[in-house]
Amino acid sequence: MNGTIRLTAAQAMVRWLSVQMTEEGERFIEGVWAIFGHGNVAGLGQALHGIGDALPTWRGQNEQTMAHAAIAYAKGKARRRAHAVTASIGPGSTNMVTAAALAHVNRLPVLFIAGDVFATRRPDPVLQQVESFGDGTVSANDCFRPVVRYFDRITRPEHLLTALPRVLRVMTDPAECGPVCLAFCQDVQAEAHDWPEAFFEPRTWRIRRPEPDATELAEVAALIRGATAPVIVCGGGVIYSGAEAALAEFAARHNIPVIETQAGKSALAQGHPMNFGAAGVDGSAAANAAAAAADLVIGIGTRLQDFTTGSRTLYPQARLVSINVQPCDAAKHGAIALVSDAKVALERLTRALGDHRFAAADAGARAAWLAAVDIHCGAPVAEGLPTDAQVIGAVQKAAPDGIAMCAAGTMPGALKLLWQPSQHGYHMEYGYSCMGYEVAGAMGLKLARPDRHVLCFVGDGSYMMANSELATAVMRRIPFTVILTDNRGYGCINRLQINCGGAEFNNMYVDCNVAAQPQIDFVAHAGSMGAHAVKARDLEDLQAQIRDARNRDIPTVIVIDTTARPGPGDGLEAAGHWWDVAVPAAGDTDNLKHAYARYLEHAARQALTN
Repeated sequence: MNGTIRLTAAQAMVRWLSVQMTEEGERFIEGVWAIFGHGNVAGLGQALHGIGDALPTWRGQNEQTMAHAAIAYAKGKARRRAHAVTASIGPGSTNMVTAAALAHVNRLPVLFIAGDVFATRRPDPVLQQVESFGDGTVSANDCFRPVVRYFDRITRPEHLLTALPRVLRVMTDPAECGPVCLAFCQDVQAEAHDWPEAFFEPRTWRIRRPEPDATELAEVAALIRGATAPVIVCGGGVIYSGAEAALAEFAARHNIPVIETQAGKSALAQGHPMNFGAAGVDGSAAANAAAAAADLVIGIGTRLQDFTTGSRTLYPQARLVSINVQPCDAAKHGAIALVSDAKVALERLTRALGDHRFAAADAGARAAWLAAVDIHCGAPVAEGLPTDAQVIGAVQKAAPDGIAMCAAGTMPGALKLLWQPSQHGYHMEYGYSCMGYEVAGAMGLKLARPDRHVLCFVGDGSYMMANSELATAVMRRIPFTVILTDNRGYGCINRLQINCGGAEFNNMYVDCNVAAQPQIDFVAHAGSMGAHAVKARDLEDLQAQIRDARNRDIPTVIVIDTTARPGPGDGLEAAGHWWDVAVPAAGDTDNLKHAYARYLEHAARQALTN
């Protein structure tokens, strides 16, 4: 095609996005979440209306939470497809910054199209414009720069000719994958330009599989062969690579235990004999024992966050190998790096190791831990209210094939430790651990996995932060099940506050400076947005309500009261590892003095590597 077509910049953007395809013949950007304002309604809004179902538009209730839905969708699709999110100049766009940071930490692709100021500057300062007294090129959207993988400000229509291909390159690059932001000046959105017709030809984006360097591969194979007690740390990169079968074969063939991060959990089903469960701070007794005894730790697709390494105290005695498509992640903690796609690396290592097999893994420790999980999760509620472990056990019985998802509070650690998923039966946002992700994330996950029962675990504190996308899910008939555990405050941080030597303060409602304790009717609240809402009388009723939820085409919210201060018997005290949270070095209470002494004891064992 040698001709041109006259379109506004916004029309050109949406037309181009509508023909960017995956190898499976689907749009890579499935559609656009949008809340309109004066910074995007006239330009981008009209363009989206004009293109119709060729690039669908969906209305959200809050800019941050509709972006959370987009992030969960991308995670549920293993980064093979994504959504775009657009908002107006000012608070609409800055509301998306938190979501951009969440996507950045979790290496997930989202296209943020942020309305911006006038490129001409003629009407400056416009409504909602943030002015810099020292830099005329700055707008509020510069906040996106540190939390996206690629940032561009579109101040001329023809900038899109280079900016849009860069956007898709980043979003489909397995090493650089993450959020991108186009700050789109509102006057430029409406400007017309003569575009090359060839620019709008459909293009297929293939997600490459980088091969390992031969020298690195040989070095890592030799290290594995020379080890006596290796252990594998399975991260989210295993799932994004589609390396689940390769990992299962590698672990079984060479008899190497696999321990899981939050992002890597359910790459192997819990029933796989080499799956020793959760690693690290919120890890199982079997997994952490295997890590502590290891002389070689093989990280696969993990960024080795502090929860995974026990703040660098879990396996300081071991050599560390890190297989990762991102060189920065592969080189962390002084690891021997193997920069490669996870699936390719595992296949090459399987070939290199041949029939080499290590001594039998401690199947007894694995069996003992799983038996302990059954006991903790299945324990009857003797008196008072159930623990998180007992709630998890009841949900697991009612929906063993469901996808458990969560993000913040006590429940992520409890789920990582106690939930026994089928393959791909787990979805946790724990890179940023963002309160308020859960409800919107459940909606995005259900869009990605319509074949699975999505089980959204959310505490009362996180629900209060962001719940309005329930209304969106009702409007669009997107069914999922919310298990809302009400412990009347921020129970997770209250526990951490006590463990760090502090007094109970400002976390549980009862410890806050308020005139009256709130009596929040969560059932009425969720019901007012159109969800089916009910309060479970007990664990048996909870299971019945979860089974009934499968038959609805709208979200179901099940509220259950849980104990505010779980302790011995909650299933969490028998495992886990130290987590480095700074403890005050001076204070008068015995609790603080003891906490600081414990802190110094653990900190002295930290491995201080790069």
